[in-house]
Amino acid sequence: QLQLVESGGGLVQPGGSLRLSCAASLGTLDHLAIVWFRQAPGKEREGVSCIDYRAYTRNYIHSIEGRFTGYRDNAKNTVYLQMNSLQPEDTANYYCAANSDPFSHICPDAAAEGRYNAWGLGTQVTVSS
Repeated sequence: QLQLVESGGGLVQPGGSLRLSCAASLGTLDHLAIVWFRQAPGKEREGVSCIDYRAYTRNYIHSIEGRFTGYRDNAKNTVYLQMNSLQPEDTANYYCAANSDPFSHICPDAAAEGRYNAWGLGTQVTVSS
């Protein structure tokens, strides 16, 4: 059984930075692909990015390229999403997700195509002046 917990959200000004964490409170993230999603009020949930078991990354939203960077620290059982140059359009609740049964270690071509049996409760990111 895998349980995920996100942290690191908050209120920042446009151009600011945040680092989100996705930690396994139960189970291990080692050898698993982790997908980040976000959802803003009144909008559909969308995939943001993914990091696979080798720490190779894939972005699902063009507007985050060059601004968001994913990395992982398996010793800490944690995956991170470094978000720089944040804009109001990035305001959303951010979630991490994974599938441990069946085991998934490679990022899906599209986040919505993946199947996930573990979700965190989310962390709020608000970008406002």
